[in-house]
Amino acid sequence: MTNAAPRTLTLRELNRATLARQHLLERVRMPALDMVRHLAGLQAQHPTSSYFTLWTRIADFDPEELVGLMTGRQVVRIALMRSTIHTVTADDALAWRPLLLPVMERMYKSSHSRRTAGADRDELTATGRAFIEAEPRTFAEVGTHLGARWPDAQPSALSAALRTWAPLVQVPPRGLWGRSGAVAHTTLEHWLGRPLEAEPSVDAMVLRCVAALGPMSVKDVQVWCGLTRLKEVLERLRPQLTTFRDENGRELFDLPDAPRPAADTPAPVRFLADFDNIFLSHDDRSRVVTKEWQQWGMDQGNMLWGGLLVDGFGRAAWRIERTKDTATLLISSGPEPRNALKAQRGAIEDEGRRLLAFAAQDRDKHDIVYA
Repeated sequence: MTNAAPRTLTLRELNRATLARQHLLERVRMPALDMVRHLAGLQAQHPTSSYFTLWTRIADFDPEELVGLMTGRQVVRIALMRSTIHTVTADDALAWRPLLLPVMERMYKSSHSRRTAGADRDELTATGRAFIEAEPRTFAEVGTHLGARWPDAQPSALSAALRTWAPLVQVPPRGLWGRSGAVAHTTLEHWLGRPLEAEPSVDAMVLRCVAALGPMSVKDVQVWCGLTRLKEVLERLRPQLTTFRDENGRELFDLPDAPRPAADTPAPVRFLADFDNIFLSHDDRSRVVTKEWQQWGMDQGNMLWGGLLVDGFGRAAWRIERTKDTATLLISSGPEPRNALKAQRGAIEDEGRRLLAFAAQDRDKHDIVYA
């Protein structure tokens, strides 16, 4: 007797399944710490990104709740998945940083390793650790300090080497809502007063990823974290998982009890933070955003735009510009015709006003402009 062939999920079914476990079909009442854990970390390139990620998912989210978690050292800002800055729980940072060391090393070798003048790894790490554990330091300060020992090296490469070989966290006030500060670092162990997990489980990390962003193919999971050769991990986990196929025949893994709503489940307008993981964590991103939108985003260079979901898919981009008295929400239809959003403008503007009320309480006037 053979097992039945896995069911094929249509693109809209896949979209709704991902939105459901991302809490983008309906805001929920959940402690911010639990949401950070559930989402398996929040992409946090920009200091305020994590606040928008939580606001669009948690009902009545108060940014001071995340501020308290950061200052209370229950969550941290640290380079993890894809070697990019994420806001994660302290426990996840201690467990995942050892697992993701190969990702950090690959990025370092491709960009910096030839410019460190042959600095010894152990000596550099010990010297750098002592310097930043005495007091949080910026990368410029780290580079200058290590450069005194290795004067032929490029200071920025020495800082990158320390970031690779030691788990560095960005300490407050960096990342605090309504505040600013230099990007200063110390080690994760020093900041938390705990060691890295001695026997971290890649299986547990992969299950968390699938729970947050599934259903996922092997390549999707690899894109999410930056690790390679995860097929054997998912094969090992197969008895705990259920499988599907997408419309292109790719095998998808998911937790048996994960939500998978019907394709016609309503999806409200949602403003997402720049670099939200829902846009970055799949090899095939068509479940949320088209290739045209991906290219448009890359073409914007350093201009930070958030994503706007309409009927569950990325249909526009947004950012807020401030003058002395006014906060203006700019909405761009990107590669689509300027009138593409006309039918949804009412819902977009209702949610946009809520966004401005959250993000720009310090401005007397709020405007919405279609760029």
